[in-house]
Amino acid sequence: MDASFGLVTQILRGYTYEQVRTVASVLVGSKVRNVEITLNSDDPYTTLNKISAEFSNSLHIGAGTVLTSDALKRAADAGATFVLSPTMMTKEMLDFCKESEILSIPGAFTPSEIRQCFLDGADIVKVFPANEVSHTYAAKVLEPLGAYPLMAVGGVTASNVKEVFLGGYSYVGTAGGIFKKKDIIEMNVKALKEELQVFEENLG
Repeated sequence: MDASFGLVTQILRGYTYEQVRTVASVLVGSKVRNVEITLNSDDPYTTLNKISAEFSNSLHIGAGTVLTSDALKRAADAGATFVLSPTMMTKEMLDFCKESEILSIPGAFTPSEIRQCFLDGADIVKVFPANEVSHTYAAKVLEPLGAYPLMAVGGVTASNVKEVFLGGYSYVGTAGGIFKKKDIIEMNVKALKEELQVFEENLG
């Protein structure tokens, strides 16, 4: 696993290249070092390619909602250094990630699903939707399974992020917990910087 992979991933779903670029620019040099561009956005591979080319030296740029082997390979070709899915990935997909040196983060929820993901070769497992259970769910799952890296996605905000980490998660991903959607759409850099500062202060 890439030791430099950040603890926090900003998920960007449904935004234009210009909007994604604005957020990425604001994040450079911050504690939020990972940007996920979901594949159910408009023209995601073009956005992924452009953002990867411009920000790969300062941020980890990855793809989200990666549901098929074809989508995974296209994301890899576009420059993704990590990939997330809301569901479990096939062994074939996880093997491809290993061969391509792409960080794999499949989604799971139950202890059985989480364990199977790691047995199949996942680097990190995304617990989704994490906000449907308590923040200590990770610690409870890991007690019998061992020290696996889990990422909480769903309901992570500036006000609870510290609590989520204390609950046993190694990573978090958030779509709306750092920035207001309105400020991303309007590319309001001043507001985005202020919101990021609040999140970082709460992150500690």
